[in-house]
Amino acid sequence: MHETGFTMDASSIKFGPGMTRETGYEAARFGCTRVMVVTDPQLAKLEPVATVVASLKEAGIEAVVFDRSHTEPTDASFAEAIKFAQEGNFDGYVAVGGGSSIDTAKAANLYATYPADLLAYVNAPIGRGEPVPGSLKPLIAVPTTAGTGSETTGVAIFDLVEMGAKTGIAHRALRPVVGIVDPDNTRTLPPMVAACSGFDVLCHGLESYTALPFDQRDAAKSPGMRPSYQGSNPISDVWSLRAVEMVAQSMVRAVTDPSDDEARTQMLLAATFAGVGFGNAGVHLCHGMSYPVSGRVKEFCPDGYPQDEPFVPHGMSVVLNAPAVFRWTAQADPARHLRMAQALGADVAGADPADAGEILVERVIGLMRATGMPNGLSAIGYGIDDIDALVKGTLPQHRVTKISPRPVDAESLAYLFRESMTLW
Repeated sequence: MHETGFTMDASSIKFGPGMTRETGYEAARFGCTRVMVVTDPQLAKLEPVATVVASLKEAGIEAVVFDRSHTEPTDASFAEAIKFAQEGNFDGYVAVGGGSSIDTAKAANLYATYPADLLAYVNAPIGRGEPVPGSLKPLIAVPTTAGTGSETTGVAIFDLVEMGAKTGIAHRALRPVVGIVDPDNTRTLPPMVAACSGFDVLCHGLESYTALPFDQRDAAKSPGMRPSYQGSNPISDVWSLRAVEMVAQSMVRAVTDPSDDEARTQMLLAATFAGVGFGNAGVHLCHGMSYPVSGRVKEFCPDGYPQDEPFVPHGMSVVLNAPAVFRWTAQADPARHLRMAQALGADVAGADPADAGEILVERVIGLMRATGMPNGLSAIGYGIDDIDALVKGTLPQHRVTKISPRPVDAESLAYLFRESMTLW
């Protein structure tokens, strides 16, 4: 039996320059008296965190800073934050940073409120996929990158190191109560960070709009088991489509000219729009394939990022798979793929549906080349000999692979990874 309904959930959003100064007001509104401020070592020294802490103190709230969020969280970095939260007796959380810090705060909140071993709430089949028992403490998210949209979603992603792939926790209870989205906090993004964040936004929009429709997915066994990622639906479509249009208009400007305040603001707003869209519809193969790409990195170190160890930024790992994916998924629904191409500026009047994937991919690759993305997986150190391991790391990502508009198996994933080695 297929699903017959869908739900629509989103965080409350405050958007605009200077809104970070209202963090204390929001925390007090939810009755917080002692909060854990989750951030990373670099941001801990910068203005966004200082503004948050000052705002909390002004509201009479004790702020305890945890500044060890990892750029790409791992099971170990989650465990460190969880231990800090469990020992801290906090009645609220504030995350300041990119999706990594926000996701770390979600995990800390969850396991401090409902202690369990890490795999208890992790998505099946990697974890046990147990539902969150109840509501969590208030979490306020203050994003400093225009990418993940994590301020609007109930998902927390991390690297399970022993598996060499990303996985995550997905439940509506993880969603922040408020997202404070302040363009002033993205002024210092290096160009490559802005580009990778922007491609995460783009793929959130493209994947959620082209995902398997909600009413073609198997029905949940009970309302409480209905997944956060439900498939494309009429409400998510609105948010996803607009986000892609905004990326087309602003991304290259935001990357190549950091002083372009309008472009940066539009990309930050697009990230939130896309977060509402994919937070309910879900993403599919670009993200599913990205998890082992990030988790099995060998030597690649991108420009503009603070850490020296091998590392593939999330948005980069996602978009490097996108051209192969959309060429392959287009036959499932050419009209939706053409609508996405049109949102990216393509003239689709009279287009042959058989060309939908190529028309969309041409626009995506144009943005990649304009913003300095590597030319495929081979440019970040992967080769044909790595495909079996990449496929193995993708197959368990049921949360996302199950809403691919075309059913996917090991053979088709191997084909997609081969096609992603070189893009132009």
